[in-house]
Amino acid sequence: MTPITLVTGSSRGLGRNTALSIARKGGDVLITYRSRADAADAVVTEITAMGRKAFALQLDTGKTDTFPAFAEAVKSALQEHWQRETLDHLVSNAGEGINVPLADINEDQFDLLMNVHVKGTLFLTQALLPLIADGGRIVNISSGLTRMVFPGYGAYAAAKGAVEVLTRYMAKELGARGIAVNTVAPGAIETDFGGGIVRDKAGLNQQIAAATALGRVGLPDDIGPMIANLLSPDNRWVNAQRIEVSGGQGL
Repeated sequence: MTPITLVTGSSRGLGRNTALSIARKGGDVLITYRSRADAADAVVTEITAMGRKAFALQLDTGKTDTFPAFAEAVKSALQEHWQRETLDHLVSNAGEGINVPLADINEDQFDLLMNVHVKGTLFLTQALLPLIADGGRIVNISSGLTRMVFPGYGAYAAAKGAVEVLTRYMAKELGARGIAVNTVAPGAIETDFGGGIVRDKAGLNQQIAAATALGRVGLPDDIGPMIANLLSPDNRWVNAQRIEVSGGQGL
C-alpha cells in the first residue's frame, strides 16, 4: 500500500522540498499552506506529474481552534482521494521565523513563536492521532539553533527546544502504537524563511559557510531527501532522536 504523508507548510521552502522528495520515493502527500493556495497547487501539480497523488488543504498552525475542522478535512480527503481511513506519516514543518534580541522581543512576537511551533506541534498531532496508522511515523522539525547560538534567535530557539522535548515524550507515549517520533534539526539553509536572510545576505552566507565543515550553506535538497529517507521502512528502528542536518555547522 502506498504510504501517505501529511507535510505542514509544504507550499514552499523545506516543506515543499520534503513533499517532492517523498513523492520521488513513491509516496503520496497531503500538502498544507497558510495563504498561498496557488503555490500549494503548483506542488500538487509537480507531484501529480511524477505519477503520485497529492491534495492541498489550508492550515494555520498558529490557530489551534481550527484543528478539529482540519482533522475532519484530512479525514474527508483520505476517503475521497485514497479510499483510506488513515495516513502513515506526519511531518510538522510549518514555522515562523522572528529574529529579535531577547532585550527587545515583545509578547506578541513571543506568543506567535510559541503558538506556531509548540502549541501547534502538540495540538495538531493530538488532533490527527486518530488518523495516523499504528506503526506510523512523526517527524517534528527543529533547528540547529537549539545547539548553536546566534544573537536574535533566542525565542525562536527556545520554541524549537520545546519541540525537541515534546518529540521525546511523544516517542515514549506513542510507542505502544508502534509510532516512531523523531526531530530533524536543519542547520542554516538557503530558503525564503526569515525573510531569506541566509540566502540573500552574502556576508552572512559566507560566514556560515566558513563555519561549516563541508564549506557551504545548506540547500533544501540537503534536507527534504533526508526526511523522506527517515520515513522509509529501512529506518523503522530510529526513534526519539534529534538528527541534525547541518553539514557540520559550528564544529
